[in-house]
Amino acid sequence: MLIGAREVELFEGARGRLEAIAYRLLGSANDAEDAVQDTFLRWQSADRELIETPEAWLTKVLTNICLNRLTSARARRETYVGQWLPEPVFAGDRMLGPSDTVEQRESVSIAMLALMERLSAKERVVYVLREAFGYSHGEIAEVLDLTESNCQQIYRRAKQHLAAERRRVPVDAAAARKIVEEFLAAALSGKTDSLVRMLTDDAISVGDGGGVLFSLPRPVTGATRVARFLHGLFKPSAAKWSLIGGRPVLFAAVVNGMPALVLEVEGQIAGIVTLDVTDDGIAAVHAQVNPAKLERAERHWAVADQGEPLPDTW
Repeated sequence: MLIGAREVELFEGARGRLEAIAYRLLGSANDAEDAVQDTFLRWQSADRELIETPEAWLTKVLTNICLNRLTSARARRETYVGQWLPEPVFAGDRMLGPSDTVEQRESVSIAMLALMERLSAKERVVYVLREAFGYSHGEIAEVLDLTESNCQQIYRRAKQHLAAERRRVPVDAAAARKIVEEFLAAALSGKTDSLVRMLTDDAISVGDGGGVLFSLPRPVTGATRVARFLHGLFKPSAAKWSLIGGRPVLFAAVVNGMPALVLEVEGQIAGIVTLDVTDDGIAAVHAQVNPAKLERAERHWAVADQGEPLPDTW
């Protein structure tokens, strides 16, 4: 069916919201883009005269596409090499969606996106639409073809699974830079105690190399073990630099609402280390070095105001 300029404009007006929903559901910027494009193709071929509420129709179509992708994505992750982490997204990217409330900011943190992998597909949909986008249980029930009471039950289960999560500390660019500078100084100091003091007792460190770059097969857990691991990881070494293409220039940024250390080699991102900062300290250090998961971040970085590099203390 032919599509006119008005229908294209209507879809483009909804694209940012659809991308934000899909990213929270899939934890992958690339998959989210594909799901939104598939939604556009369905919109293009639909009999749009029969669609009374385009926003609701698009949300339902996108959600069903994401449900199918979640099933296949989980099958792929069973054979994923090393540890899996969501794709990092810089502040200002529309894929992060609304950030007016605590719940909206929490729902897009790397730690929460990783934790939501424990939810069933429907639990994740209900939780995301309710917490991050304020959909009523009645509206969600229509999206999933469930009863409203079923949606309420699913939402309660999802909340129970995620109840142990600590509240994160919101940061702006200035606060993020200060935290990253302190973290980097502690990591490079060679003194374990200074880094342990910044971490929670049950802190974890997770790295995702996707089989392209080496990463540990399991998380490092506990403040002391994490501190020792990070001291070794950040210790300058020509051999380490060769793995990522050269000696990196370091920047501070805000990624998924959290302070992050950006490693840039010859103008391109080689890795992003996100610090999950809570009221109790840094609860997790997430290192994303899988090149396939840095593509959207790289596009954003290329046109962003990157700020001044961090002091070269290596």
